[in-house]
Amino acid sequence: MTRPVTVAITGGIAAGKSEALAAFGRHGAATASSDAVVHDLLAGDDEVRAAIRDRWDVDPSDRRAIAAIVFADADELAWLEALLHPRTRVAMDAWLRTVDAPLAVAEIPLLYETGGESRFDHVVVITAPRETREGRRPATDLRESRLIPDEEKAARADFAYVNDGSLADLDAFVASVVDRIASSSGA
Repeated sequence: MTRPVTVAITGGIAAGKSEALAAFGRHGAATASSDAVVHDLLAGDDEVRAAIRDRWDVDPSDRRAIAAIVFADADELAWLEALLHPRTRVAMDAWLRTVDAPLAVAEIPLLYETGGESRFDHVVVITAPRETREGRRPATDLRESRLIPDEEKAARADFAYVNDGSLADLDAFVASVVDRIASSSGA
């Protein structure tokens, strides 16, 4: 099995990262989402569940309760990230080792914030104007204040897209990225 070309998708909250990931899947890429890995950890990792219960006395599957705690307290958020990020990285790396496709694409919202970009051949940043993002997900919260600004992410990325059009427009962008990667890798 040859190693696939690896791509990470990142960007702001409600910018359309998940839709871009789905588009890569439609264009033949193997895909995975770090958010899905986190949901799996909260639902089924006994160590993670016990740690959360011990710390906060909440059901680890109750993401709203956890969000209310961690997005109101930077120390609690740092604790949760220290618990989840290493496990998420291990799971994503394990997934990448199993991919039997020419292209493997992972959605990682905090890619740059966690220094994960060096693990991928290419980075795609999906951005959207604030009003567009707020229309997709009302009341974007204080999480954005700790993120690297979209402009900086786009400047660091191999490919960037302002997702303020239709899903067909996003799909066309993804198709062009797949074509460019395939052309440059000889696939």
